[in-house]
Amino acid sequence: MNKENKTQIIADLADKLAASKNFYLADTSELPSVKTSALRRKCFDQSIKLIVVKNTLLQKALERTNDEEFKALYVALKGSTSIMFSDSAAAPAKLIKEFRLTNKKPVLKGAYVEQSVYIGDDQLDSLAAIKSKNELIGDILAALQSPMRNVLGALTNEDRKMPGAEGTAPDETKTEETPS
Repeated sequence: MNKENKTQIIADLADKLAASKNFYLADTSELPSVKTSALRRKCFDQSIKLIVVKNTLLQKALERTNDEEFKALYVALKGSTSIMFSDSAAAPAKLIKEFRLTNKKPVLKGAYVEQSVYIGDDQLDSLAAIKSKNELIGDILAALQSPMRNVLGALTNEDRKMPGAEGTAPDETKTEETPS
């Protein structure tokens, strides 16, 4: 690879990194070609772009973005590195977890998700648990609808009219006194 090619790769990577809200760094080394193809296929099916890159080129691309938050990822740039780009914050983590049910790799090296840096494979569970904006909105709406449904249900339920309300009278039950 000549210097022009490297410069072009660095520029392309820097553009992708700057434009992406979420990307994961993973170690996919030692995966047989059949397993690598299966991983790439799963990535494609879930709209995750997987790129294998040299660490030196990736570090130069990270430096070119001038994003100070990316500096924390430099420690993850050892060994084989693949980058996973995704619009969804949790999709790559879920894919890695699913793929590792039957394989030892990929191993999460680091991630940049929604302006936060995560380092190490131990972060995989917390990354997989991140909810998307739409999921959070759905949770909030469900939480708000539940009390409203209860109130509306109580107001519209005719079987449970309140004593003293218009058109109803409180129960008047006569008690019989028994002689002692």
